[in-house]
Amino acid sequence: MKKESVGLVDTKYYNLSDDLKLVGGGRLKEVTIAYETYGKLNKEKSNAILVCHALSGDAHVAGWHEGDKKPGWWDIIVGPGKCLDTEKYFIICSNVIGGCKGSTGPYSINPETGKPYGLDFPIITISDMVNAQKKLIDHLGINQLFAVVGGSMGGMQVLQWCVSYPDMVRLAIPIATTAHSAPQQIAFNEVGRQAIISDPKWNEGSYYSGDIPKDGLSLARMIGHITYLSYESMYQKFGRRLQDKEKYGFDFSLDFQVESYLHYQGESFVKRFDANSYLYITKAMDYFDLTKNGSLAEGFKDVKAKFLVISVNSDWLYPPAQSKEIVMALTANNIEVRYHELKSPYGHDAFLLEEGQLNYIISGFLSDILVEDVMTGEVTKISEEASIDEAAKMMLENKVTHLPVVADGDKLIGIVTAWDISKAVALKCSKLDEIMTKEVLVSNPDDIIEIAAEKMNKYNISSLPVVDDNQRVIGIITTDHISTLITRD
Repeated sequence: MKKESVGLVDTKYYNLSDDLKLVGGGRLKEVTIAYETYGKLNKEKSNAILVCHALSGDAHVAGWHEGDKKPGWWDIIVGPGKCLDTEKYFIICSNVIGGCKGSTGPYSINPETGKPYGLDFPIITISDMVNAQKKLIDHLGINQLFAVVGGSMGGMQVLQWCVSYPDMVRLAIPIATTAHSAPQQIAFNEVGRQAIISDPKWNEGSYYSGDIPKDGLSLARMIGHITYLSYESMYQKFGRRLQDKEKYGFDFSLDFQVESYLHYQGESFVKRFDANSYLYITKAMDYFDLTKNGSLAEGFKDVKAKFLVISVNSDWLYPPAQSKEIVMALTANNIEVRYHELKSPYGHDAFLLEEGQLNYIISGFLSDILVEDVMTGEVTKISEEASIDEAAKMMLENKVTHLPVVADGDKLIGIVTAWDISKAVALKCSKLDEIMTKEVLVSNPDDIIEIAAEKMNKYNISSLPVVDDNQRVIGIITTDHISTLITRD
């Protein structure tokens, strides 16, 4: 399928109905979450993928805003025909709280003072960001996310989702990230913060009515940007080439291309990012630590999602060793996990640049979908002893058209449909046994969804009970579950 763009998109806003209780204490009032969505949510709401952004990202993952000169920050993998295929999946991305791209952050108006929060904004954590996202997902009526994916700080959010809401995540894809910030990562963040705080125009965080601390924020970005690149990529990109001159200046003006590049990155950044947001978000990253009692395996003990962990071989900010630690901790808990290491010279930024590898690896992981990955585990069942009237009432109350008939501890012995109920009225039957289908077509949890789809198509049926080795009903899968997930070329 040809890879295409999602086209023009708009940012939406959701105002939380309740205060957001924060991990560090206190509550955040009148919270707004900026978000974008792409693709269509299916009837069962089982095809939603949440994308989590990194430190300087936002909700605009893919497509174009009116007048933009470039598409969303992960347009290389989000869109029709790409691994996060908007023809199959409903993609959601929200700006984190504490950010400055539409969600409530330090630049927002404090409802108690009528002025921008500044440093009155409470300290937030990665967990708080995820809790705010959870409220958005609830607002969208989604009970379980098909997948959560993100790189760098976005990967931290992926891991936090799996720990905080283990029943809500089927598949998890953390990329170039860590389960706990290391001293070196904290150190770089602190140097960036001090660059901002040392700028006189920062003014204790109160600058929204005057000059912004451009110099401090620009310097913070320059420092951060060095960590996003690798030694190899910097040498390939700049070498020792001079910028707009043929010989050294022997003064403190800019000589080298790499100097000019960093200044450009800093100057560009101050036009789109808030200095206080930089302080709050980097602090949240510093506090991130999913170990429990000193053990990451203990921290992951309640996780249920299947994982694809991706690292970058040239990433020295979040080196592969930290991703392998995640894999080991998941494996210790018997959690299914795959690991891939991108071969790339781009360093940490590779997760934003390696289009071919990312599309190949992620699409392979997402397309290897089993029935258990998409089935509904909460099945409305009926006892063989029930009457037809009870079956009809149960269908109406639960808004279902198929009822597995069970006996002896949920063992499947038949199935009754809305059509069977109608037939029973015409034939004046009174017992389920007289109308139910006893030779029931079923699916197994480890069947790939294409097999279940072929079975439903062949026999012209719209659902299959999912049974375990003892023929006990453990779920149900319908055409609505899988219709958007089957590969279409």
